[in-house]
Amino acid sequence: MSTAILAPAALLVIWSIAMLFWMAGTRLPTAKKLGIDITAQPGGRGPDIDPNMPDKVAWKSHNYTHLMEQPTLFYAIVVILAIAEAGTGINLWLAWGYVALRIIHSIWQATVNLVNVRFMLFLASTLCLLIMAVNAFFTTIV
Repeated sequence: MSTAILAPAALLVIWSIAMLFWMAGTRLPTAKKLGIDITAQPGGRGPDIDPNMPDKVAWKSHNYTHLMEQPTLFYAIVVILAIAEAGTGINLWLAWGYVALRIIHSIWQATVNLVNVRFMLFLASTLCLLIMAVNAFFTTIV
């Protein structure tokens, strides 16, 4: 089995954890500063305090949530391609492209967050994912 395609997936996991720490590192001090007691409401969730957070703090939380959504498809496709011995060439380049675009998307959303640029980054990464998925389908259908 070719494992090279697993490297971009591993990097995206590391990036997601970094995003979690970035989110917590801004969210928790801001909650304290705003007088929000995160332990006051049993069963409370992070998104419950978003309306009270400044936008630039909430954006990091929104991005972390995004990293728990579509990238799950990426991880599945990467594993399929690795098992099918199709994790090289164009698929490997697309995997690295997907991860690079998601990292740029994260930084953009967490800092500037102009939606038109963010959408283009999301669209480009989604196209990488779509091509990888189609390649995985045709590789495994035989």
